[in-house]
Amino acid sequence: MRPAAPLADEDRIRLLGGAHHDPHGLLGAHPVRSGLLFRVLRPYAVSVTVVAKGLRATLHAEGDGLFAGVLPLRRIPDYELLVEYEDSTVTVRDAYRFLPAVGELDLHLFSEGRHEQLWRALGARPMDHQGVTGTRFTVWAPNAQGVRIVGNFNFWDGTAHPMRSLGSSGVWELFVPGIGEGELYKFEITRPDGSKTLRADPMARRTECPPANASVVEESHYHWKDADWMARRGERPVHQAPFSVYEVHLPSWRPGLTYRQLAAQLPAYIKDLGFTHVEFMPVSEHPFGGSWGYQVTGFYAPTARMGAPDDFRYLVDALHRAGIGVLMDWVPAHFPRDDWALAEFDGRPLYEHQDPARAAHPDWGTLEFDYGRTEVRNFLVANAVYWCEEFHIDGLRVDAVASMLYLDYSREDGGWTPNIHGGRENLDAVAFLQEMNATVYRRCPGVVTIAEESTAWDGVTRATHHVGPGGFGGLGFGLKWNMGWMHDSLVYASKEPVHRKYHHGEMTFSMIYAYSENYVLPISHDEVVHGKRSLVSKMPGDWWQQRATHRAYLGYMWAHPGKQLLFMGQEFAQGAEWAESHGPDWWLLDPAYEAEPDHRGVRDLVRDLNRRYAGTPALWERDTDPAGFSWIDGDAADDNVFSFLRHAADGTPLVSVTNFSPVVRHAYRLGVPGHVPAWDEVLNTDALRYGGSGVTNPEPLKSEPVPWNGREASLVAVLPPLATVWFLPA
Repeated sequence: MRPAAPLADEDRIRLLGGAHHDPHGLLGAHPVRSGLLFRVLRPYAVSVTVVAKGLRATLHAEGDGLFAGVLPLRRIPDYELLVEYEDSTVTVRDAYRFLPAVGELDLHLFSEGRHEQLWRALGARPMDHQGVTGTRFTVWAPNAQGVRIVGNFNFWDGTAHPMRSLGSSGVWELFVPGIGEGELYKFEITRPDGSKTLRADPMARRTECPPANASVVEESHYHWKDADWMARRGERPVHQAPFSVYEVHLPSWRPGLTYRQLAAQLPAYIKDLGFTHVEFMPVSEHPFGGSWGYQVTGFYAPTARMGAPDDFRYLVDALHRAGIGVLMDWVPAHFPRDDWALAEFDGRPLYEHQDPARAAHPDWGTLEFDYGRTEVRNFLVANAVYWCEEFHIDGLRVDAVASMLYLDYSREDGGWTPNIHGGRENLDAVAFLQEMNATVYRRCPGVVTIAEESTAWDGVTRATHHVGPGGFGGLGFGLKWNMGWMHDSLVYASKEPVHRKYHHGEMTFSMIYAYSENYVLPISHDEVVHGKRSLVSKMPGDWWQQRATHRAYLGYMWAHPGKQLLFMGQEFAQGAEWAESHGPDWWLLDPAYEAEPDHRGVRDLVRDLNRRYAGTPALWERDTDPAGFSWIDGDAADDNVFSFLRHAADGTPLVSVTNFSPVVRHAYRLGVPGHVPAWDEVLNTDALRYGGSGVTNPEPLKSEPVPWNGREASLVAVLPPLATVWFLPA
């Protein structure tokens, strides 16, 4: 063993300081004129010995944890390192003898913004590389002077694990032998100014449980059992299918349950109530539980609060096997400023916009993504695909779309810069949403994307290649939350009945634009928190009137064109606002509680609404077709009555009548199609079993040849107080 030529001072300083772009050029085994030069960086080691078949040579100490020597060899052997410390000796593979473990095609696709399975190229990936088992670490940090891996495997000292820069891609890489699943890690980044920052992996597929925030090496071993569901979920377009959604905040639905424990309870509960889908509020990892998941730091990791990623897969699988689709909230609009996460990730704005005024979200104290940056757009598009492909998610409800679309969103005059055309549209965000939707629909048959978009942006659910009057192609979403319907209908329902006639138009206005988009009617978590009160508590009057109006409202909602979404707790008329600290008031359903029939009756109504809805094509088959709806009388303001027809594709009609007055309306005449001789009452929210007064139409109602409401025939019904009644042909 001969001493090696010492490192150049600059290389030595940069290597030891974590600011070298090519540690593989200095460490490992390299041919020199007199043989092979071996150099190892092992801080705190007493000695390092190269061990190979027929070879054992102790390297010379060079100080600062560097050991080196030249052996008279022509070829690099398959060698190991015997590292001796004061109190232990370990045998390891040399991380610096390996070629890059990420391919040129991966880097090219990422740089072009076209790597649709980016999680396979970046992050921590256990693998066999050049015949050795270990983990490949990759991270995008183009502004960094250097990057090192720290973790429990190196006692959180990254000196011995500097990563190499893979050229202009901005990606840093290191394959670490012997490291496997469950290892904790972060990236230690040397910023352009020489300071250091410790960062969680943006691509981590698993994290520590908050408030701890290290990333965890993860590989899935889950075997799916939902092949039948996956094969048939796209048989019918969503907008032409039954679609009623139960929105859930998983950590508080039954506080303390794990993903697997939830799988034993949630599917059965939802199936019993007849909802076709469940929607999870964000499950991506987030540091503050009080954000409900809307301030994400781990975009590729299900929150560890309830278990491991495979446990989350188990929950999704259980729901699918119960015949329930799984939607999840997805939050690409912004991210928090935590100094261990994405904000100024490598010392400069990277995921956020370079312009501070564009980067800062004015409402939430967060940062907005730079949708115009190729790699950032790729990060987000691939993330949407990731949840659908890796976790079999059936739909993404995209949060806060309006805040993405407008440059002046929540900004004062002078606080924003127009686009190149002088407009206020965020052209980069438009292009991103179009690309995301097109990619998800192409790669994941049967998946639906849903926009939470609160403005009148034209073409949210129009195909991306169809250009609208504003000159933009459609955004390409499958469905859109109807925030206008939600607001207007709740304003109406919250008024005392004597005042409702003055607000009648707020209920009928929705039909003016009902077919401009493919709509979901949402009564979501946002409507039952922060002083807004629960749904039943918004209603005026005494407790009976509140519950009656609550039931009537749900009956009206399920009959109105559009899909339905109801937040947990509202299905049994919980009186208190939702709080993530304790979740729904399940005790209200306890038989020992004296008011239990009140709440169970509302839950029974929701069950019957869903079952009747699913079995009645008139209520969903033509949700986006104007021919699927017609008013019977939309102007009965003095009566507080709304009556309309829904029509199935084969012409079968359903009559829906809602009386938002607290009085019984006897002998109420309604114009109906003349070809139907008799009508059966198939749902009445005033039925005794729901907690109502029991005013019903028990016998079939015969159609009479009396013209009414512009129709050739009519029927005469009793309208219960504060109730919705549905009739079908007898």
